[in-house]
Amino acid sequence: MEELDGEPAVTVIPGVNSKKNQMCFDWGPGEMLVCETSFSKKEKSEMVPSCPFIYIIRKDVDVYSQILRKLFNESHGIFLGLQRIDEELTGKSRKSQLVRVSKNYRSVIRACMEEMHQVAIAAKDPASGRQFSSQVSILSAMELIWNLCEILFIEVAPAGHLLLHLLDWVRLHVCEVDSLSADVLGSENPSNHDSFWNLVRQGVDEATRLLSKSHEPGNTQTLTELELKWQHWHEECERYLQDSTFATNPHLESLLKIMLGDEAALLEQKELLSNWYHFLVTRLLYSNPTVKPIDLHYYAQSSLDLFLGGESSPEPLDNILLAAFEFDIHQVIKECSIALSNWWFVAHLTDLLDHCKLLQSHNLYFGSNMREFLLLEYASGLFAHPSLWQLGVDYFDYCPKLGRVSLELHIERIPLNTEQKALKVLRICEQRQMTEQVRSICKILAMKAVRNNRLGSALSWSIRAKDAAFATLVSDRFLRDYCERGCFSDLDLIDNLGPAMMLSDRLTFLGKYREFHHMYGEKRFADAASLLLSLMTSRIAPRSFWMTLLTDALPLLEQKQVIFSAEQTYELMQCLEDLTSRRPVRGESDIQQLQDEDIETTKVEMLRLALARNLARAIIREGSLEGS
Repeated sequence: MEELDGEPAVTVIPGVNSKKNQMCFDWGPGEMLVCETSFSKKEKSEMVPSCPFIYIIRKDVDVYSQILRKLFNESHGIFLGLQRIDEELTGKSRKSQLVRVSKNYRSVIRACMEEMHQVAIAAKDPASGRQFSSQVSILSAMELIWNLCEILFIEVAPAGHLLLHLLDWVRLHVCEVDSLSADVLGSENPSNHDSFWNLVRQGVDEATRLLSKSHEPGNTQTLTELELKWQHWHEECERYLQDSTFATNPHLESLLKIMLGDEAALLEQKELLSNWYHFLVTRLLYSNPTVKPIDLHYYAQSSLDLFLGGESSPEPLDNILLAAFEFDIHQVIKECSIALSNWWFVAHLTDLLDHCKLLQSHNLYFGSNMREFLLLEYASGLFAHPSLWQLGVDYFDYCPKLGRVSLELHIERIPLNTEQKALKVLRICEQRQMTEQVRSICKILAMKAVRNNRLGSALSWSIRAKDAAFATLVSDRFLRDYCERGCFSDLDLIDNLGPAMMLSDRLTFLGKYREFHHMYGEKRFADAASLLLSLMTSRIAPRSFWMTLLTDALPLLEQKQVIFSAEQTYELMQCLEDLTSRRPVRGESDIQQLQDEDIETTKVEMLRLALARNLARAIIREGSLEGS
């Protein structure tokens, strides 16, 4: 996996001339932006780009296929179930569970392939039809490879049973005996049908396969006994051939040669054999039905060479199957990674093989093993999709070395288009104690709420993020709105701040100021007056809000009963003088500013008068109490 076998494929972007102009690009987690610059590769040129477009190049386009999305969703559940298989299970019980998981994966592939085939047939656009047909071919190859890996690596079929599995494999994927049989037998005179002998030749496979069933579990016949019986049958067929028993019927004599495993006779029927691995299994059936797994690679390579005959080169699928017959798991995974268009297949197959304890010794040089590397790549591709990213989270969870770091990097790039989506992301982060990501998401949501003038939501998110600076900013907006409108919005939130109000001084002031309103409404004037004064003298209230606080003190100063003591009145007077003495000197003002200044001056005069009257009343009252 560490070495690069060749140069990567070149992606041609229509309309972009990379030979003439310099290119600029920017990488993203799942895609790349590419555009031409105004700079030519030659020294003298006009500063005008020839291509004014920006192109988006996606790495994993398969995640956007509606049908393949079902493959990703269904296999996600199978993957999670596999991770929960009890490690304590051993022997046959564990093997049977792993085989069942493998079959579940294959059933999902086949279901998607059949649906894609129906869509390809129904496609009205020829280009779309070709595209869907190509996807059908890819899914078919994936199931073919997976099924072979299941036989060789997971079930680990022994000699005798191995060929039975391979016969089922060929029958499932390449043989067309059933459809040919229906066509021939449905004719008026089957023996005169053009395909009659072709059916007989292919049907020999089926008859022999049924005979081979005598070695299935439950039968007491040993492998040695089967070999002796087959040898006896083989010698009898060879005697018939030498005696020219069927010389008068070329078709029967040809069948006899096939049953003896004659390679030349088999190759004469090449048009009936779909491909070289069909030829391989047929050849094994008639020449070595009890083939051992260790000998498969010899037969596979020779069958490939004989079938191609030097006329063509092996396709990528041929190389993958050949590597599987050689029991080279890592080469299978490597070839699949190069040939297939996405990481789904190699990620899930490698994970399954890892659970079979077949990849324990293969670690990559950059700190991760093969299983984790492929799962990380697959999960990264899922994060490029607006909804499939939720599946990617679980794949990252089961990557013990680099999964959490990768999840943190990818989850920060998820666009939080809606609050519902943001809450999903937030819940995922909180479940995994990803503190920094939780704070970041809450800050983003708080900023969006402020832009939409939803101050209650903004304050809630800033408290959840434990962001003191932003909580101060939102609290200031609440106070500014109060000054303009004369009332608070989102009273429920402010009334129930609790310990959260200690996050910042401004938030504490907001909570305490609301508490002052509660006391005043409940006619607890003395408590309200003490709280109001403490907010000003402790300097927790912003100076810009002092005039509002002093104005709030006016009704308390005008009460029949003396609320503020003489000392408290002096402190209020000091606050008023501090406020008025530091008012900025303004130049020429417009009419509105002059009116505002007149209102402010009127308030100050009213406050001074009220404070003077209250001071006189407080002194008299306190003097009377001392005299008595």
